Amino acid sequence: MDPELMEKFEEMIKNETIKMGEIQGVPLPANTCHVWDLIKNFQAREDDILIATFPKAGTTWMQEIVDLIMLNGDVERSMRAPCFIKVPFIDVNAKPLMSGVEAANTMESPRLIKTHLPIQLVPPSFWEKNVKVIYLARNAKDCMVSYYHFQRMNKGLPDPGTWDEYFSSFLAGNIAWGSWFDHVIGWWKAKDERQILYVFYEDMIEDPEREIRKVSNFLGEVGDWKNNFLVAQNIIFDVEYKKKMEGSGLHFRTEL
Repeated sequence: MDPELMEKFEEMIKNETIKMGEIQGVPLPANTCHVWDLIKNFQAREDDILIATFPKAGTTWMQEIVDLIMLNGDVERSMRAPCFIKVPFIDVNAKPLMSGVEAANTMESPRLIKTHLPIQLVPPSFWEKNVKVIYLARNAKDCMVSYYHFQRMNKGLPDPGTWDEYFSSFLAGNIAWGSWFDHVIGWWKAKDERQILYVFYEDMIEDPEREIRKVSNFLGEVGDWKNNFLVAQNIIFDVEYKKKMEGSGLHFRTEL
């Protein structure tokens, strides 16, 4: 990124408090609301990967993990740019930078994309293209504390006020991206209807290797047949497969 442009952006964030707006009852930064049609009509691609979280739930951590998986563990390539450049945040609209949607549209496939949107506000094209989504959820108490301190530091969001004031605002859902409760429950209810891997932040802390393996398996092609084969088709296929492959000495794994 142009260092001069980055300096201007940082100065803007330092001196400007973004006003709030609302989309379908969900509080969002006003700048996001101003380009809502652009966000709503965003065109996903079949090989996109979407990382969805409520704010301060470990988003950056998951972005770096998935980026490394997509690069087959190439650490040097993963350091090619800051995370907010590698992974466009489609909710964001902060001039003089490109909006998140504009940034995503300039990228080659496969793209890794980020959102904090509750599930009902996710652009429909993600579902039309059957995009794989990783949703990372963090417990409400730690999320609240982290978000409070983030808002105190980040002048691009409203001043959170005192801790007692913020406590009440958080419980009422009167904060940017709305209610934590609605957010985590909405994504949870949809996880069996869509290609959504629901991951818990606390599980990541407890056993990173186990959870990263889950993410890797979810993104890999091995086992994807389960999302397409009907039970009857699987039976027919296995019979035919055995007939044609028997004695060949070839053995394939259909799941890991």
